[in-house]
Amino acid sequence: MPEPWVNVTPYLNKNKKVDGMVSNAVFGASSTAADVVRGRDLSGVVAIVTGGAAGIGIETVRALASVGADVMIAVRNRAAGEFAAATINTELGRAAVSTGLLDLADLVSVRAFASAWGERPLNLLINNAGIMAGPLARTADGFEMNIGINHLGHFLLFQLLRPNLELGAPARVIQLSSGAHLRWPFDFDDWNFLSQPYDPTAAYGRSKTATALAAVAISDRYESRGINSWSVMPGVIRTGLFKDMDEKAEADLMARVGSMQKTPQQGAATTVWAALAPELEGRGGLYLENCAIAGAPALSPPSGVGPHARDLGAAQRLWAISSEAVHG
Repeated sequence: MPEPWVNVTPYLNKNKKVDGMVSNAVFGASSTAADVVRGRDLSGVVAIVTGGAAGIGIETVRALASVGADVMIAVRNRAAGEFAAATINTELGRAAVSTGLLDLADLVSVRAFASAWGERPLNLLINNAGIMAGPLARTADGFEMNIGINHLGHFLLFQLLRPNLELGAPARVIQLSSGAHLRWPFDFDDWNFLSQPYDPTAAYGRSKTATALAAVAISDRYESRGINSWSVMPGVIRTGLFKDMDEKAEADLMARVGSMQKTPQQGAATTVWAALAPELEGRGGLYLENCAIAGAPALSPPSGVGPHARDLGAAQRLWAISSEAVHG
């Protein structure tokens, strides 16, 4: 690999220097992933994108691969992943995208994926896959499905691939969160819904608080080893994520978010910005939205980051219980 890729000159082409720091003023809520990568060179960069076969995931893969990155789509539906990879490879005229089998609802599958990856260096791990607010269900390991897929599966994936990220350092881990975290601090007393009545909205919101806290913990623990992490609010995009919501819940959500709705191409922009922005280097654990660092929280429409999603003590506590859960 050439010089650390976050410092390669072409990577800075579309940014503006302000007081010695790179500004992202050119990007905002309406930017697309293609806008963010335009003019950059990611040759030699290796990325994994979970859930990269559709929605904002495939737009993330497409954008990274379009400027030279080699990307693996990690999906539980191999046929869908292979179709997405073939589509992008045809568009680009090169074999930039590959597919790996990963079912985040089964920790055996997570371990198999990491084992198959082997000892290859990794620069970007983008934990994009997720579910939202479906009926009560449990993973193969007995975890409530929202926390199992959105957080615990990705948590184990990071732990297993951490040596690869160290080999690829400076490396970044991007955690997909949501404005739903604002109303739902993590419930350390009954995070698996074993005693309280199941609430799909709470289950989803708490899982997205967990993904944000995981970014805080990863940066706190591993920044000195060249690994940093950020959580991302992509916006509200009508993708397959909505398939498990009942009609009333979906209608209520869309009424609250209003202008926050985005296309998949716009929804992928903040993920890609988090993966590439030089001005974020050394500032891990932040929560990002609209290609910028999020501000103070607001509920109508939901925006910003709640203090409970940035709390280092909570992040450390979550790390401990997550480690116990996935390693048993």
